[in-house]
Amino acid sequence: MGEELLIQQLREGNSSAYNDLVKQFADKVFNTSISILQNTEDAEDITQEVFIEVFRSIHNFKGESKLSTWIYRITVIKALEFLRKKKRKKRFAIVQSLFGMESVLPETDMPHFYHPGVQLENKERSAILFAAIDQLAENQKTAYILNKVEGLSYDEVAEVMKTSVSSVESLLFRAKQNLQKLLADYYNKNEK
Repeated sequence: MGEELLIQQLREGNSSAYNDLVKQFADKVFNTSISILQNTEDAEDITQEVFIEVFRSIHNFKGESKLSTWIYRITVIKALEFLRKKKRKKRFAIVQSLFGMESVLPETDMPHFYHPGVQLENKERSAILFAAIDQLAENQKTAYILNKVEGLSYDEVAEVMKTSVSSVESLLFRAKQNLQKLLADYYNKNEK
């Protein structure tokens, strides 16, 4: 089914078109979510939220970009909003604990994140890489994940992030530099 027909049928409330949409984009949305969130359950929740948002907002889709770009944009926004809320809750819990209010602080030692798309022999390296990616600035992290993990071109990343291609190039350059710094100790110790 072509993109225009799919959009038209979604706007008409066609449930089989919605099923086609989910089949076509579920893996992409989940992979993007899990790369940003590094938690399977959270990524599953965000994936559901993305498709609900797409279904609710399809009438607002203007067609100025490809449908896939619009869906990636919604995914990134929802995943980053989720992370911001999580960080706010963590800060609030810390403040509560400082004033003696009852609160259970989240554990600071997160288990290593293993991306489901990584082959078994590369699990340890990927966990270390994703831990480093998680430390990048939000816009660098987003550009890096969309380009290097999801395989989007610079043009597509620029569309998703609503920025210029030169900005994407700059973000990726800085992300690579920061990852090199973050990963230098690990590789110096373990890869000799």
